[in-house]
Amino acid sequence: MSSSSAIPSELFGYKVVDRVGEGAASVVYAVMDPKTRQVMALKHVIRRTEKDQRFIEQMEQEHKIGSKLGHVNVRAIHRFVKNGSLFGPVKDVALLMELVDATTLDSSPRPSAANVASYFGQAARGLAHMHERGFVHADMKPSNMMVREDGIVKIIDLGQACASGAKKERVQGTPGYIAPEQAFREKITPLTDIYNFGATLHWVLRREEIPCAIPSGSSRPTAVSPGSIRLPKPPHEADRRIPSELGAIVMECIQVAPENRAQSMQLLADRLEAVASACRRSGAGRELEDRVRGASAPDRPIDAEHAK
Repeated sequence: MSSSSAIPSELFGYKVVDRVGEGAASVVYAVMDPKTRQVMALKHVIRRTEKDQRFIEQMEQEHKIGSKLGHVNVRAIHRFVKNGSLFGPVKDVALLMELVDATTLDSSPRPSAANVASYFGQAARGLAHMHERGFVHADMKPSNMMVREDGIVKIIDLGQACASGAKKERVQGTPGYIAPEQAFREKITPLTDIYNFGATLHWVLRREEIPCAIPSGSSRPTAVSPGSIRLPKPPHEADRRIPSELGAIVMECIQVAPENRAQSMQLLADRLEAVASACRRSGAGRELEDRVRGASAPDRPIDAEHAK
């Protein structure tokens, strides 16, 4: 945590309590509404150069979509505010969000198979809610899934989210998790989230990213041949401690052709919850859990938000 001298005392009328995270162009603070005493997270972006405009646009998009959602497994978005003259450029903006006291999956020890299945079952429910409302997250990855101490999962960072069926002007996504249709600037659909979701599950199980889904030498947005990209070895074949049901879900999600993937987040949630129950009963995959003897919990921000 930062000392009080390193943070402003007030932003957009909210009292700043502490600095709790940062990204490429943003800083996240814990703030309090002086009228209601409600504590929230405030993501702040200052427009210093023209390059910062895209981060401001991402925050506007995050508010536009997030304000239309309402699910326990998706971080709540409350308000978007900006500062600037009537005719001049915006100087800085802020996004008021639910403050999440949790750890991202990329900074957490590997959970047991039962907990992995439980966490991803919850994330699938949150994504299914987005899909029902007509939106796609489009950037699922370990740093965008947070797990509270009570086991509740929160999907965060809607900066790249979009309406289902949208085509983006530039390639957006994270290598290791990006779906082929994102790489080729084709339509983004709920099946895009299913690929990103499967790639995230693969990383949590194996601690390995999937090679970027762009065939070498390709430079134009054409249809991707299923044979042009080599899929990774099924996780349960690479590590026999991983329950085969989890490995099968990964492989069904990361198929190159969208029509060959698992087709519904709701169905994936049902399957993952069944896997979690089975693992708890049998103890399967318990030895996956990372344990470091004598190690204390790592220092971490309360609310780690990774801006793109």
